[in-house]
Amino acid sequence: MSKILEELLYSDSHEWVKVDGNIAIVGVSDFAQAEMGDITYVDVPSEGDSVSKGEDFGALESVKASSELYSPVSGTVAAVNTELEDKPELINEDPYAAWIIKVEMSDKSELDSLLSAAAYAEIAD
Repeated sequence: MSKILEELLYSDSHEWVKVDGNIAIVGVSDFAQAEMGDITYVDVPSEGDSVSKGEDFGALESVKASSELYSPVSGTVAAVNTELEDKPELINEDPYAAWIIKVEMSDKSELDSLLSAAAYAEIAD
């Protein structure tokens, strides 16, 4: 059973969101990292780039597969977790501590379409 944190929101493409004011902190779920296996590379946008809800903003690569990352919200990339460049395995070690990007949201109402922990648990089983 995957670890799912109650206080987060989730997308059906297995990204999680922690809301901090107008900032959405985005990472991948425990389910996603477990499915991928050992993550070897994280492709991320640059600070200042625009992201759109439902569109890809980067990718994870593992020994098994490559998987697109889809933005759960629209807005501007406010920060990128540069630690993942040298240590992509941090996502495997703790996917909820190893955030990938922080997005300054352009439309907070987009959060309403994300899944609660309970709803996400039904698809991440």
